[in-house]
Amino acid sequence: MQPIICVQDLSKTYDSGFKALKHVDLDIPPGEIFALLGPNGAGKTTLINVICGIVNPTGGTVLADGHDVIKDYRAARSRIGLVPQELNTDAFETVWATVSFSRGLFGKPKNDAHIEKVLRDLSLWDKRKNMIMTLSGGMKRRVMIAKALSHEPAILFLDEPTAGVDVELRRSMWEVVRSLQNLGVTIILTTHYLEEAEEMADRIAVINAGEIVLVEKKTELMTKLGEKRLTLHLQDGLDELPTSLADHGLERADDGQSLVYTYNANDKRTGVNSLFRDLDAAGVRLRDVDTQQSSLEEIFVTLVRNNKDGA
Repeated sequence: MQPIICVQDLSKTYDSGFKALKHVDLDIPPGEIFALLGPNGAGKTTLINVICGIVNPTGGTVLADGHDVIKDYRAARSRIGLVPQELNTDAFETVWATVSFSRGLFGKPKNDAHIEKVLRDLSLWDKRKNMIMTLSGGMKRRVMIAKALSHEPAILFLDEPTAGVDVELRRSMWEVVRSLQNLGVTIILTTHYLEEAEEMADRIAVINAGEIVLVEKKTELMTKLGEKRLTLHLQDGLDELPTSLADHGLERADDGQSLVYTYNANDKRTGVNSLFRDLDAAGVRLRDVDTQQSSLEEIFVTLVRNNKDGA
């Protein structure tokens, strides 16, 4: 299957000398929800802006649905919908007018049925006659998404789509994103809400200092890099850890009622079996055991830290 987005050896150096992107290679297949994570200034927005034809690259090539974003800009851009971070809608236009106008900008014929569907899907239908200035921040964000979908793009970029949106609206917008994926739209999102990437994405890329540090399927990333923690709840509390357990790297809770053992589930030797043997030999009796997988947030922090240390 040909990628719907193909980025090869992409670089961007600004006039100030700042290297925002450094030899980025990235392929995204059709129909995928792809999350791009990275700290502030990592190059996320620059990468999106280059793919969308807003910023010219210093080197490399980008194809959007087979069209070169520089040589065949108009065709490439017509395949892309972009929801930027900034809320830049016309405050004195109605919701219906601004979304319809966006469709016309791409040379698409009038299609009221499509505009209605988009507004209904985004819970904006009841607001269609309202001026943008009267809407809440969350509703304005939805209008931005509606504008991006007005011309029926095959690719949708969501740059921090739920910034400033409350939890309830965020989850309803996730449902909209899933429905778009079911229709075959390829979705690329950047987000600071790591639970959003963990909830939504098929694959995750981490970008740091203009370089792609890692691209991985979400499930494989969680399995490969995520640590597991065993919380051992004790029948009787421990004032101190027995010396025979010192080599296991256990952490004792302040109240002495539990111990935490951290390990990587993919290691051939996790040390769990020997831990339980040593606990039994030391006379430590367990009341319960909980297992917890590392969250994507913990993995992300580790990846960026390791990349910075290796720089």
